[in-house]
Amino acid sequence: MSVFVAMLRGVNVGGHNKIKMDALRLLCESLKLRDVQTHIQSGNVIFRSEERDADVLSRRIQKRIESLFGFRPEVILRTPAELKSVIARNPFTKRRNINPKSLLITFLAGSPSAEGCEKLLSLETAPDELRVDGRELYTYYPSGMARPKVPWATIERILKVSGTGRNWITVNKLLEIAEKIESSS
Repeated sequence: MSVFVAMLRGVNVGGHNKIKMDALRLLCESLKLRDVQTHIQSGNVIFRSEERDADVLSRRIQKRIESLFGFRPEVILRTPAELKSVIARNPFTKRRNINPKSLLITFLAGSPSAEGCEKLLSLETAPDELRVDGRELYTYYPSGMARPKVPWATIERILKVSGTGRNWITVNKLLEIAEKIESSS
């Protein structure tokens, strides 16, 4: 069985698209996912599955959420190995005095085009810093995330791929939970 981390986009944000985490756990269990655990209220769920195809799992979870809750969020999956790679590739980790709450990893639903990445990285974003690596966008907001220089809608329009963001602390916690599930087999 494979372990996956599912990150739901736009769940429980600003009072919209509400799903209680106990309901999300039950939903996943109804899909025959095992060892289901959630983390915080923003739609993070970690589980074990016999299905190894992330796209198939993502669609199954989306369809079930839509049938039970009436909306269809993007569901982005990563394996523990992929999360380890995301953490290892973080271009900001060697810097001193980086506030982990100001570092956002946006997990993209697919790989953006080279043209899209080039266009995004040519924007004036200071003091915010953006780096794209594979299916992840690393963004450091030294002044905080409340008022980004470039809003997510603009980034998504340029990259032509959707995504969902998690701060550095959450990404590391998701990996920790996933590795515990993985090692319990």
